[in-house]
Amino acid sequence: MPPGAEPGDDRPGAGMPYADGPGAGMPEAEEPAAEEFGAGTPETDEPAVRTPAPGTPGAGTPAPGTPAAGTPGVGTGAGMPYAKGPDSRIRDTEHPDADAAAALRAAAGPKRPGPRARLAAAAVPAGYLLASLLLYAGLWADLDRRYLVDSMRDQNQWEWFFAVTAHHVLGGENPLFTTLQNFPLGVNLMANTVMLGLSAPLAPVTALFGATTTWAVVLTGGLAATATAWYWLIRRHLTRNRAAAVLGGAVAAFAPPMISHANAHPNLVVLFVVPLIVDRALRLRAGGRVLRDGAVLGLLMAWQIFLGEEALLLAVTGMLVFALLHAAAAPRAALPAVRPLLGGLAVGAAVAVPLVAYPLYWQFFGDRSYKSIEHGPTGNSLLALVEFSGRALAGDPATAEALSLNPTEQNAFYGWPLLALVIGVTAALWRRSAVKALAGTAVVAAALSLGAEITLAGRPEDGTLPGPWRLLDKQPLFESVIESRYAMVCAPAIGMLLALAWTSFAEAAATARRSAPVPDDRDRRNRALLIRVAGALVLCAALLPVVPKPLETVDRPDVPTLVANGNWRKYVQPGESLVPVPLPSPAGADALHWQVAADFAFPLPGGYFNGPATERREDGEIPGGIYGAVPRPTAELLRDVRYSGEPPVIGPAERRAAREDLEFWRAGVLVLQEQPNDEALRGTLERLLGDPGQRVGDAWVWDVG
Repeated sequence: MPPGAEPGDDRPGAGMPYADGPGAGMPEAEEPAAEEFGAGTPETDEPAVRTPAPGTPGAGTPAPGTPAAGTPGVGTGAGMPYAKGPDSRIRDTEHPDADAAAALRAAAGPKRPGPRARLAAAAVPAGYLLASLLLYAGLWADLDRRYLVDSMRDQNQWEWFFAVTAHHVLGGENPLFTTLQNFPLGVNLMANTVMLGLSAPLAPVTALFGATTTWAVVLTGGLAATATAWYWLIRRHLTRNRAAAVLGGAVAAFAPPMISHANAHPNLVVLFVVPLIVDRALRLRAGGRVLRDGAVLGLLMAWQIFLGEEALLLAVTGMLVFALLHAAAAPRAALPAVRPLLGGLAVGAAVAVPLVAYPLYWQFFGDRSYKSIEHGPTGNSLLALVEFSGRALAGDPATAEALSLNPTEQNAFYGWPLLALVIGVTAALWRRSAVKALAGTAVVAAALSLGAEITLAGRPEDGTLPGPWRLLDKQPLFESVIESRYAMVCAPAIGMLLALAWTSFAEAAATARRSAPVPDDRDRRNRALLIRVAGALVLCAALLPVVPKPLETVDRPDVPTLVANGNWRKYVQPGESLVPVPLPSPAGADALHWQVAADFAFPLPGGYFNGPATERREDGEIPGGIYGAVPRPTAELLRDVRYSGEPPVIGPAERRAAREDLEFWRAGVLVLQEQPNDEALRGTLERLLGDPGQRVGDAWVWDVG
C-alpha cells in the first residue's frame, strides 16, 4: 500500500494517496503525507509500495478476465486495471490537455480540504478535550471548593505558583524571586516549577478568574493539547491512518504514569511542545531548511525550559536513545542526516541560549539557589511495571501505593496485558527500523526507571541487582531526577507502536477486501471486517484495564474568617508576617491558599518550595537543596505536636527559641485554625508565649507584633 493510503477504501482511486473523500487524489492542505522514520530504507524496512511478483496481477499481467491495458475505456494505475465509467474519477493521462491541466492545478496549490476532512480534523482534539474534561469532572464541578485528593499538598502549591506569577507579572515585579513565602529570606522561583511559559501568559486568566481556574485549565487543556500534538506527529511521520494516530496520541498522553502526574504535576503532563521538538528534529534530518527549522527548534527548546526542565531532560534522553538505535538499524539513512542535524542544533542553540541564559543563571547562582536535591533510591520495582495504577479500571489503590512513592509518583503501572501486546507488536513488525528504535527506546527507558538497585517489589531486603541508573545518578542534572519517572518515556513509544499495530490491522483488512476478483463479494467484506474486529478486540483487552477513572476530589478546608474578611490587618503591620500554626511546609500547605485568597497582602514564613538546605558558605559554594524552609526550632516543635498530638515539655530553652524565631520571622500574629490536634497546639503556644490567645471567628489568635 502506498504511503498516505487510507486502508479499507476500495473506491476508484483507493490505494492512491488521499483517496478518501472530496478532493480524492489531491493532498490535504494541512497534513502532508506521513514520512515514517527511515521509511523505505533498504537495510531493514519493507518498501513503501510493494512490487507484485512477476506473473501476478499488478505486475504487468492482467488479472484473469480483465481487459488488457490500452483497451478503450480502461485506465491503468500501479499495474492494476480500473474500468472507466461515466462517473470515474480516474484522469485520462493520454488526453492532449491532461498535462496542461495538471500544471494549472499544481500552480493553484493544494486543494482545500472538504467538510469531511475539516470535521475529522476538529473532532480529534475535541475528543481528547472531552476525555480530559471527564477526567477532571470533579474539579470542574466546583472550582471554589474542590480539591484533588491525590495531589496531597501540590494543588495548593501549584495554585500559589500561578497566583504569585500573575501577582508579579501584572505588578511589574521580578517573576524569578519572591519573599512572599519563606519570609524574610524568600524563594528562588526559577529554581522551582513555576512554569513561566504558561503561568505568565495566563496571568490575566488568573487575575480575572482565580488560581484554581488556571490550575484546572492548564491540567485539562494541557493533557488534551499533549494528546493532539502526539496525534499530529504520528500522522505526519508514522502513519496516515487517522484512527491509528488517534490511538497513539491517546496512549502517549493518557498512559498510567501521565494520569498519576495529572493529579499534581502540570510540568510533567503539559508536554505538547515535546512532539513539536521531535518534529523539527526530524525535519532537520531531511536537510531542507536548516536555518529556519533550527531557529524554530531553538524557540521550542527555550519555551520547554520555561514549561518544565525535567520533562525536557527526559525527552532529550529518549530522543537521543531513539536516534542512536534508529541509526544502528538503518545506518545508510542516518549518515546523510548528521550534517544538517548538527547544523540545525547549532542554530537552535544560538537562538535558545540568549533567551534562557539569564533565567538559568539566576536559577543556579541567584539568591536562594541550590545545587541539587537528593531523593535517595526512587526506582520502580519490576512488579510496578506489570501492575495497574491505583486509578486504573483494573487497579487496586493499596497495591499501587505499596509499589510507589505516593499517588503522584506511580510512574510505571502499564499493566501486563499492554506490555504483552507491545512485545507481540514488536515481534510482528520487527523488520521495520522504526519499530526496532521505538521498542528499544521503551526498553532503555524502563531499565533506567528501575534505579541503581533493581528490586522485585521495592524491598531491598529481598535482594537487589545493579541497575543501569548508577551510570547517571551522580551526573549533573541527572542527580536531581526521580529516576522512576523515566518510565514516562515509554508512553509515547508505546503509543507509536500501537499506532503501527492498528495500521497493520487496517492494511490487512484492506488487502483482504481487495483480494477477491468480484467487487461486491460478501465473503471478502466479511474477512476484512473480521480482521478489524479482531484487532480492535486485542487492543481493547490490553487497554481497557489501564483506562483511568475520573480523578477523586473532596471539599478543601475553608480559609479562616480572620483572613477572608481582612481582620488580620488589625494585627499585621507593614513589614510583618502572618504566622500560621503550624507553619506551612511540604507536610501541610493550606496556608498558601489563605495567602492567595488575600491577594498576597501579607508574607508567610516557612512554605512549600525547593530551596537551599543551609545558608551559602563564605567561600560562595552553592549548598544542596531541600523541600521547604531551613528548619527552625519552633517550627519543628509545632509540626511535631500537630502530627503526634502530644504536648512537649516547655522550658526556658524552648521559650527563648520561640522569641528568637518570632523575631526572625518578623511575626505580627499567630493564627491557629481548627484542625486535628488543635487543642494540643493551643496548649503548647500558651506555655511558649505565656498567653492563652483569643478566639476570633473560627481561629485562635496570638498578637505578637
